[in-house]
Amino acid sequence: MSETSQLTADPAVPRAAGRAAPRIQLSRYRDLSLLPVIFVLGVIGFIVSPAFLTSDNLIGVLQQTSELSLLVLGEAMILICGRMDLSLESTIGVAPVVAMWLVMPSSGSATYHGIGVLPGWMSIPACLAVGLLIGGFNGFMILKLRVNGFIVTLGMLTMLRGLQDGISQGKSIVEVPGSFSYLGKASWLGAPAAVWICLVLFAVGGLALGYLRHGRALYAIGGNTEAARAAGIRVDRITWIVLALGGLLAAFAGVLYVGHYGAVSSTQGDGWIFQVFAATVIGGVSLNGGRGTLFGALTGVIALQLVVNVTTLGGVPPLWDKFLYGAIIIVALIISRFASGEKQD
Repeated sequence: MSETSQLTADPAVPRAAGRAAPRIQLSRYRDLSLLPVIFVLGVIGFIVSPAFLTSDNLIGVLQQTSELSLLVLGEAMILICGRMDLSLESTIGVAPVVAMWLVMPSSGSATYHGIGVLPGWMSIPACLAVGLLIGGFNGFMILKLRVNGFIVTLGMLTMLRGLQDGISQGKSIVEVPGSFSYLGKASWLGAPAAVWICLVLFAVGGLALGYLRHGRALYAIGGNTEAARAAGIRVDRITWIVLALGGLLAAFAGVLYVGHYGAVSSTQGDGWIFQVFAATVIGGVSLNGGRGTLFGALTGVIALQLVVNVTTLGGVPPLWDKFLYGAIIIVALIISRFASGEKQD
């Protein structure tokens, strides 16, 4: 991290540097900057297709947003802490597959057979435990063995994808326990249960980062690790917890995804990391750590899904989606660079 970014992260700097105050004051409204964009996208969507404002379309957008938003929630906290986890896109797929493998019987009429060592009601706890273990193992490699975090999570992304293909035999698993189906298909107060669950998790996470000591410590760690350690913050422990929590949230996203579609897809999560980074970056979360909010990340997910939905309704082939995600990330980085005035190394 550059010296300039460290000074920017220091809460004492705005009080000491008077001329920097206007820029700092304006940055308070950055979390709201995507709200006009979301409104404009809504208007464009209505112009492109009257079907945009139908309840089926909007509920579909919310459902897709809820599944992606849990990965964004986990990645945003990890980025604020100054780390990065690429393996979340594989965790959303491999965790449900391992859970199915543990609960499905070894023989019978089902098209997919597991080892049947756990009862069916343990499928969701098993799925969450797998995600927690993956995140914890990433933390062990990064914090204890001091291996580069980017390389570790990239390797885990590939390895977990291979594990998913190996256990599922490259096929989709269409027989899933009822506990998975409920969370993915239930409706509360006219909206999918997954949407309410994600809103609650974002609210809890936002309050924790804003008001709890350990939550605020993430910004200190991401802004200046050595200064945070000197201030008595247990940097490694908190970072490890955040990485494990990211894996847990990715696994829970897998639960919602499987419940929504009623099956574990053989390609589940493939390419989602592009969407995750696009949403977090346009939501104002810094890749350098120490800056960003979960509200900004949430608006980033909503804006991204609206862009995809509008282009789909406009007849743009889905094959262009990855190009779109990459373009959004690059444009957001350029805007962030000139808006913040940071000097990049």
